[in-house]
Amino acid sequence: MNIELKNRVAIVREPGVLITSGSSAVELLASVRYETGCSAIILFKEQLDESFFRLSTGLAGEVLQKFVNYQMKLGIVGDYSGYTSKPLQDFIRESNEGRHICFQPDEESALAWLERAGA
Repeated sequence: MNIELKNRVAIVREPGVLITSGSSAVELLASVRYETGCSAIILFKEQLDESFFRLSTGLAGEVLQKFVNYQMKLGIVGDYSGYTSKPLQDFIRESNEGRHICFQPDEESALAWLERAGA
């Protein structure tokens, strides 16, 4: 897997969709933790199945719960301006106010957020 380490954060640079289910999320986070020892990951929006961003599918809740349960902080980098769903916008805002998951526009912002969250 193509992983870059920055400030104790694993930035996954593997192309394509990596997360399509809760089990694929667990496989990814376990692999990253085993390979790097990191407890924080940055993924890119394109690495998540598009159904993740339709909250009615339940995929976002299932996946993010895995990261919380396994004590792995997650930054998701991408442009979210194209999503007009108010529940999704609220979910993103609330996640960014927490300490486990963030949605940021770029790597630098995600790294800064993860550092503030104790990564």
